[in-house]
Amino acid sequence: MNYTNEMEKAMHQSHGMGYAEYSRRLDQRLKVEQRRQQEFEQSQRIVAEVDRKIHR
Repeated sequence: MNYTNEMEKAMHQSHGMGYAEYSRRLDQRLKVEQRRQQEFEQSQRIVAEVDRKIHR
């Protein structure tokens, strides 16, 4: 996959590493994916809470 400069910049801002390091180091990739999963689960909880408050 070809990575654009914007994608590389976003990766550095979000995770402190570029795609080359992400691809090369399994331990770093696992940390990034675990963080992404936690952020996803947190966002789902927030959406559910807002939805619950709206539909009272």
